[in-house]
Formats: sequence, C-alpha cells, structure tokens
Amino acid sequence: MVDARRVVVKIGSSSLTTAAGGLDADRVDALVDVVAKARGTEREIVLVSSGAIAAGLAPLGLDRRPRDLARQQAAASVGQGLLVARYTASFARYGVRVGQVLLTSDDMSRRAHYRNAYRTLDKLLAMGAVPVVNENDTVATDEIRFGDNDRLAALVAHLVRADLLVLLSDVDGLYDGDPSTPGTSRIAEVRGPQDLDGVSIGSAGKAGVGTGGMVTKVEAARIAAGAGMPVVLTSASQAADALAGRPTGTLFHPTGKRSADRLLWLAHASAPLGALILDDGAVQAVVKRRTSLLPAGIAGIEGDFSAGDPVELRDTTGHAVARGLVNFDARELPRLLGRSTRELARELGPAYEREVVHRDDLVLLNP
Repeated sequence: MVDARRVVVKIGSSSLTTAAGGLDADRVDALVDVVAKARGTEREIVLVSSGAIAAGLAPLGLDRRPRDLARQQAAASVGQGLLVARYTASFARYGVRVGQVLLTSDDMSRRAHYRNAYRTLDKLLAMGAVPVVNENDTVATDEIRFGDNDRLAALVAHLVRADLLVLLSDVDGLYDGDPSTPGTSRIAEVRGPQDLDGVSIGSAGKAGVGTGGMVTKVEAARIAAGAGMPVVLTSASQAADALAGRPTGTLFHPTGKRSADRLLWLAHASAPLGALILDDGAVQAVVKRRTSLLPAGIAGIEGDFSAGDPVELRDTTGHAVARGLVNFDARELPRLLGRSTRELARELGPAYEREVVHRDDLVLLNP
C-alpha cells in the first residue's frame, strides 16, 4: 500500500455535505489537504466524488433528497457545477489543476467509449491534474440509484489500473454488526468471502443525502479485490492514515487476478436491455468451452435491443449464465434462430456468417 503508485480515492456525499444539503467547504478542504499532500512524483490520485445531488439541494430550496428522477437530475445539474468549482478552488491552494470526468455505465461497456475514458484519465494524470470522477447524474437513470458511486469507484480503479482503492465514508471500517450497538467490533482484514460469513451489513447512513451504505461499499470492495486490487475502507477523517499505509479501517486483500478491462464493466456495470435464451448445448459451449454464441444455439429472445447493446444469456430455466454485447438487433434475430451461420450466409449474405455474441464481448456470471 505504501508503494501504490496509482490510487483511486472515493468520497461519499455525507462526508462532503451538510445533512440539509449543500457543500461543507471545510470538509472539502480537509479532504483536498490529504489528497494534495499524498500526491507526488511517485503517486497519482484519481478522486471519485459523490455529492452532486446533495450539493444542489439547498440552492434549489429542497430540504431533503427528492424521490422523483426529474428533481434528482435538476439537483445534480446545479450541484455538479458547485462541486467541481469547490474542488478547483481548494486544489488551487496547492497549485494543482483538476479535471472533471462524468461517466455512465453505458459509456463504459462499449469498446470505443471505454478506450476514450481510459485515455482521458491517463492523460490527465500524466499532465499532473487530479481527475474528479462522478456519474453523469443529470442524464443517468439507473446510475442515480447506482449505490453512491462505490461500485463506480471500483470499476474506475480497474479502468485506470490502480494499485489501491480507498473507500471513504462516515464510518471507520466494516463492523461485525451495527457500530452503534455495544459489543460490536471492527473487522481489520478481509481475506475472502468466508471472513464475512454471519456479518450483518447495514444500509444507507444516517445523513440521508446519499444512496449508498455499507452494502454498496462491501460490494465495491469485492469487485476490486476480485480484480486483483487491495481495498481500504475507512472514514474520511482517517484518509491520511489510509494513504500513508498506516493500519486503519478494514483492509480487503486481493482475491483474484486482473481480467480484461472492459469485461469487468460488462459484468458489473452494464444494464442488460434484453435476453437470449440458450438451449442446453449452447449453454455448455459458452460456459464450459468458452466459445462464442451462434444463432443455432438460441431458443428465444426477450426485450427490444439494438446491435451493440448488452444482453443476458440465460438457460432454459431463466437463469443468467453470461452477459455479452449482441451483434444483431432484436428484430433481426427471430429468423436466424436455430440455423447455422453457413446456411444464413448462403441465404442472406456474408454479413450473417458471424456470431450473435463474440466470446471477446462475453463474460460469464458466477462461473
């Protein structure tokens, strides 16, 4: 952790804003003080920051986070500008530039968008800037309920090939029960799923301005650890200790190896727009032999999707076995089902002698 050269730091809404909404300048400055001092010639930091919706509440006269999507998006529109302006002013005290990067899950599951996101973030870091990443809540739908950016932070850490992910909140780690209940204790290390057996994980915090909670943080830690990255979960007040490698919070040890970059996004961030029902032979070919999905193995389709959209691959019982990017529109597929690519090419042309989902655009779910 001390030697981590590229670090992603995620901060939650409750650590940046007041309970009534609106940015707390002192809290933002305290975080920037830690991040600016932790940077250097040997360390780069990407900041994934929640707080846009919460920052827009007070300026719009809202006394609590709205439930309807339109007002959430309006609050995000006002709050995002205020959030980045505050970061810009605060980092300027150290002569550090910031760059705003707004992402959506859909952006990251598509090849060209994924590459562009990586290039932008990598170039910002190379030029000495601090990228401030947030979800594009002003246009997002599912993303606004994404889990307070915790999962986004894990996926960004994988995208930029980070050496460490630090998740900051208003709780100083993962506890084996409700931290406010006498007798509970902090879990110092998690080496695998077995260390979480019997642990009661709470939901959103008391501040009421964010959407996350310990559930989303543990899920984010599992994603990052499964992709080969250590994760520290601690409070914002202990950020300096986490970045200095001092014992604090809960350390999640890596449990897996890094996978193909975009496939992690496909597995954990994409929203399937339909489903392909596979016969038993196709399930065996895709899951066991890791082959592409051909028209001959598809028994049915569900949903209305276009070529390039993410879809689920399900067995005949409805269980999702994989997720992938489909090469045909939903309206094209019915006449292709159950037929060989050679037959389709003879009848419809060479454009149809291809996979419905190529193995390079396919990820198994719980393999």
